[in-house]
Amino acid sequence: MLSIAVCDDEILECCGMAGKIRGILEEMKIPCTLRQFNSGQELLCAIEDFDIVFLDILMKDLDGMRTAHIFREKKFDKILIFVSSSRKYVFEAYDVEAFQYLLKPVDGGKLKRVLQRAVLKLEKRPKEFMVINKERQSKKLFLDNIFYFEIRGRKIDVHGADGIFTYYEQIGALENQLRGKGFFRCHKSYLINLKYVDGYDRQQVILGNGEKIGIAKRRYEDFCQTILEYMRAAGGML
Repeated sequence: MLSIAVCDDEILECCGMAGKIRGILEEMKIPCTLRQFNSGQELLCAIEDFDIVFLDILMKDLDGMRTAHIFREKKFDKILIFVSSSRKYVFEAYDVEAFQYLLKPVDGGKLKRVLQRAVLKLEKRPKEFMVINKERQSKKLFLDNIFYFEIRGRKIDVHGADGIFTYYEQIGALENQLRGKGFFRCHKSYLINLKYVDGYDRQQVILGNGEKIGIAKRRYEDFCQTILEYMRAAGGML
C-alpha cells in the first residue's frame, strides 16, 4: 500500500490535490493511505514514513524548498514532487533530487503520468518480505503492507492491506524475525508496524486506518523511546 503526503498551506488547494491523487490511484486500482498537511513544519513532525510527498513551494514560515532540504538531510530518500505556481525554483529543485516539478493549476493528465512513473519507480525498489507456511503452502507477505500482528495463543492474525491472514507460529520466533524491521510489541497480544502509527497516548496506539491498539503499562516507556527513534530515522523533526 502506498503512503502519500500532500503539503500545501492553502487548505482548498491541498484538498483539491489530494482528491485528484486519490481518484487517479483508485482508477489505477492502487491502494493508498493519503494524509494532508498545511505547513512544512507539520509535515516534518509526522510519524509516518511516506513513499511519495507532494510539496508546495510557496508556503509561509517554512517553505517547501527548505522542507525538502531538511528531508534530504535526514536521509529521506523517497519521492519528492514539487507543486508550485511559479517556475522560479525549477533548477533549485535538482539540488534536492525532486522527481517532478508540477505547475499550478495541475493538469489531470500530467498528474496521472507522473503518478504512473512514480509507482513504477517504487515497484522496482527492493521490498522486504516474510515467508509464512500454512497447510503445506508458503505465502509471501510484504512488511510494508502489514498494519499489525495479533497473537491468539499459537495463532497469528496478520492484519494488513489485503485483509486478515491467519497462520500458526510462536510469538518468540515472530519477534526475532521482525527485529530491526520497524515493528514493536506494544502489548502481549499485538506487534504493530510503526510506519502506520498516527498517534498514541498512555492507553492506546492509533493507526492510520483508525484502528486502536492497547499499550501495556510496562511497555509504554519503551514504546515512546522506540517511536521517537523511528521518527528521527524517518526524517521527523523533533
